[in-house]
Amino acid sequence: MDDTKSDYEQISKELIGMTTEFQKMAYDFLDDHKSQISDIENDPMHIGETLLELTKYYSMRPEQLIEKQMNLWQDYMNLWQNASRKMMGDETVKPLIEPDAGDKRFKDKEWQENNIFDFIKQSYLLTARWLEDAANETKEDADKHEKNKMNFFTRQFIEAMSPTNFAVTNPEVIRETIASNGQNLIKGIENIIRDFDQEKGKITVSMTDRNKFELGKNVATSKGKVIYRNELIELIQYNPTTEKQYQIPLIISPPWINKFYILDLQPKNSLVNWLTNKGYSVFMISWRNPDASMSEMGLDDYMRLGILSAIDKVKEATGEEQVNTVGYCIGGTLLSCSLAHLAAKKKLDQIGCATFLVTQVDFSEAGELTIFVDEKQMDDMNKTMDKKGYLDGSTMANTFNMLRSNDLIWSFVINNYLKGKEPLPFDLLYWNEDCTRLTKACHKQYLHDMYMNNNLVEPGKITLNGTPIDLTKITIPTYIQAAHTDHICPWKSVYKDTWHFSGPKRFILAGSGHIAGVVNPPEAQKYNYWLNDDLPHDPEEWFDNAVSKPGSWWDDWHGWLSKKSGKKISARTPGDGSLEVLEDAPGSYVKVRY
Repeated sequence: MDDTKSDYEQISKELIGMTTEFQKMAYDFLDDHKSQISDIENDPMHIGETLLELTKYYSMRPEQLIEKQMNLWQDYMNLWQNASRKMMGDETVKPLIEPDAGDKRFKDKEWQENNIFDFIKQSYLLTARWLEDAANETKEDADKHEKNKMNFFTRQFIEAMSPTNFAVTNPEVIRETIASNGQNLIKGIENIIRDFDQEKGKITVSMTDRNKFELGKNVATSKGKVIYRNELIELIQYNPTTEKQYQIPLIISPPWINKFYILDLQPKNSLVNWLTNKGYSVFMISWRNPDASMSEMGLDDYMRLGILSAIDKVKEATGEEQVNTVGYCIGGTLLSCSLAHLAAKKKLDQIGCATFLVTQVDFSEAGELTIFVDEKQMDDMNKTMDKKGYLDGSTMANTFNMLRSNDLIWSFVINNYLKGKEPLPFDLLYWNEDCTRLTKACHKQYLHDMYMNNNLVEPGKITLNGTPIDLTKITIPTYIQAAHTDHICPWKSVYKDTWHFSGPKRFILAGSGHIAGVVNPPEAQKYNYWLNDDLPHDPEEWFDNAVSKPGSWWDDWHGWLSKKSGKKISARTPGDGSLEVLEDAPGSYVKVRY
């Protein structure tokens, strides 16, 4: 008994000590920085204004609010009656409400078998449904954008208030606390202090053990050389892994809002490695992580110094007159602009074909990211970028994480801070945390011309490097890949690429989302993809007549790309051409972190 009492006293002392240290750190920071906190930083997304509209709607319709409250009260009464019956031993009681099939939060058996936790779960789900219905009912008064914002932020609130996010209502955390005599909570506070950035005044939740990875060692592992560098890009030529290679080289333009090595994590899931093993001569653009000195670099510069420069240098390095191209996400959007630019200059014959991976050119239905793009949010973002010359990488990362907050925020809060565990080493999450800045000029132009005004699909509405851009002038063969559950580039939006390119087109729809739908090596035997050679105007019609194929779409792409890559020749080694080797892959630009 005395030993137990002593243990609890020790735990209490440690908890008090850690809590005191955490509070002191928070108070010191707020005292030092209180003059710097602005209204923009307090509510950069204008959530308060959006939720105020919800309040105004029901204040003008009290009868609807009363009716909805009565319905919720009736649900609670039914739940209480069911719980009472179960407590009395009635095993025939069915749940009033259950989590969605893909909801991982309530997988612990206690949520089903323990009456108390089952009651908490169902009570939460009933309230969540009530809140969602309340937000949805405002559609008659709100425009589409405000309606989407209201639904989105309501969902964020619902997910934040999940009982799984609190120590006293999460059965896994309770078990861990009992088993460790509270050491998990002490460790959790230590993890909070570790993740607290005193300079920015924010907690950045760790998703993986960053110390377990090193670029060029166990991520970005494909061997190659940097053969060209300018103020915006490094150009990597990868070593051949076959004796023969296709004659026409392949250039990949990844997004610059992330780092390129999502396509080259480790040999087992590297698209680069798979391509070289298939005999392709692969070149990768590695975008520089910009600083304030690059603030005025816009889309013109990203086209001129990026894709167009890479095309010229690959031709110079290989002696070939034609190259094939791949663009991923925003890297594909820029590729489409570059191809239209070459077409206007009568130079499109330099490009044999183009592949677009989850790439939008028509932004009329651009998905949930549009929630963060309106005049008020743009004005606030511009003020921040005008001060710094760039948008912080963490801002964009937080935006993407919010789109899947249960998976990319709250699951790590539970693991790190409630269970007191260290995040597991995971290459994909290491890449996800390796944020990149965005230049002020490029980001402004991209949001204004693409997301806000959808100018790219209007011939001549955008001019880059003195050339009016007209996507209909792209007459080369294109392979357009979309992902079925993509929340960043929705597949029906990507399908609209087929409306705007004029050459032969092949559209395929991969299973999964924006990352896993692209990075899906055949050996993994995961997911599926849909094919339909016909390309009707309506994407739903395309899907209704598509055939589902098991596994990865990569082999289908190889069948298409290989026919457009020329004959097989002796493999090229970096440095054999006219460009000298500067350093080993993955180069220097990708290693810059802020």
